[in-house]
Amino acid sequence: MDVQVSFTLNGKTVSAAASSATLLVDLLRNRFGLTGTHVGCDTSQCGACVVHVDGASVKSCTMLAAQVDGCAVDTIEGLSGDGELHPLQQAFHEHHALQCGFCTPGMIMSAADLLKRNPRPSELEVRDWLEGNMCRCTGYHNIVKAVRAAAGAMGEEGS
Repeated sequence: MDVQVSFTLNGKTVSAAASSATLLVDLLRNRFGLTGTHVGCDTSQCGACVVHVDGASVKSCTMLAAQVDGCAVDTIEGLSGDGELHPLQQAFHEHHALQCGFCTPGMIMSAADLLKRNPRPSELEVRDWLEGNMCRCTGYHNIVKAVRAAAGAMGEEGS
């Protein structure tokens, strides 16, 4: 059975028909071409598919598309603005916080939610928050450094 889903996607109102069993990650990738949201495990273990729904980070591989009807959804593609990298994206680049890059969009989206809630997280708080995001390449050290650097940069911008 198809359902009509209307929501705000990266600031723009969109709608689509989808099967009632369509996952949000599949709608984003296949219908809207937003392939920055990655499918890693399909079991909510890796975090590669993290997006924001109404401002909170969620794993889109375990959320039905129909559940976002009337919501605001933000993906990694909507994080930056005016051709400038978001401070998290810039910090990941500067601190070599990625290798293969597969986990990076989910890490950044999770970290953006953390920094919205806690603009000055400790190293332990960053590590705890990102526990649901797996990276098989980096060892996490530079990811944590990047998140904390971005927190500092974002704090300076807000001053």
